[in-house]
Amino acid sequence: MYLLIPAAGSGRRMDNEWLRQGKPQRNKLLLPLLGKPLLAWTLAAAKASQTVRWVGLIGQPSDWADLKEIVSSVGMTKMVHFIPGGATRQESVYNGLRGLPSIAERVLIHDGARSLATPALFDRCTAELQHCSGLVAAIPVKDTIKVVDSTTQMIRSTPDRRQLWAAQTPQGFEVERLLQCHERGHREGWEVTDDAALFERCGLPVKIVEGEETNLKVTTPIDLAIAEFVLRQRLGES
Repeated sequence: MYLLIPAAGSGRRMDNEWLRQGKPQRNKLLLPLLGKPLLAWTLAAAKASQTVRWVGLIGQPSDWADLKEIVSSVGMTKMVHFIPGGATRQESVYNGLRGLPSIAERVLIHDGARSLATPALFDRCTAELQHCSGLVAAIPVKDTIKVVDSTTQMIRSTPDRRQLWAAQTPQGFEVERLLQCHERGHREGWEVTDDAALFERCGLPVKIVEGEETNLKVTTPIDLAIAEFVLRQRLGES
């Protein structure tokens, strides 16, 4: 399976964490988690997968020296290929799709900041993608969700949470169809937060694959602390 990892964002909500450490603001995937950069944990899970054989790391050239050092430390130099990122995640993924080998028919896309994804999740998504054109790892929503008027802050409705799932990554797609969706989105000026939304807007089906409760996206310092706790539990530390 081919895997794209967007790693081009600065992570503005993590700026305070860099400042706390007395360092210049940088790509949040370089932040340490139990002595290793966030990205190192993501790559290690991909390396341990039984199905991932090619990884496209999408980053800004200004970060490439650091990213290459991380790739080398994980022992994935021959497996990882570097692709220039764009101004947005959407642009970066499009660049990644165009950077895939021409023989790639299907691809998984996984946010570099979801550093706790397990190898089993990558393999489960790979298996499901053989039987559908698009999928998303997701978990059922536990909390009651309220739809709120952004102007008045009044509740408009309360959707049935039995029908609600929280989207994660990996997300997987047929390469040709996803490229077509990105190209249409560019023409029509669509701005979306994930690739499944592009598929949906083009009227294409997207299947849900059971995700993992611990597959959180590290976005804030609190997320970083939770990720450290989860990893310590996995490693059998107190």
